[in-house]
Amino acid sequence: MNRKKVFVEVLAKFSTEGKILPVMIMWEDGTLYKIDKVVDIRQAPALRAGGQGDRYTVRINGMERYIFFERSPDIFGRNLGKWFIERR
Repeated sequence: MNRKKVFVEVLAKFSTEGKILPVMIMWEDGTLYKIDKVVDIRQAPALRAGGQGDRYTVRINGMERYIFFERSPDIFGRNLGKWFIERR
């Protein structure tokens, strides 16, 4: 088990262009964090936790953080993927 990769619940919306945009994150202790702004979206590795996915640079309470969407290999299933954050 990779202790640096924390899977989190994310409330997200889909834009009219088809982009997945995270709106809120629930941390592992149940704390909710509102995402003020999505600054950037790109394919990038999670250097500390390992893995590859869509890296979202988000602003929460004035601070920028990365969250990752790790896509499911089964593109036809109901599970599109999982969200994670690298533990500091």
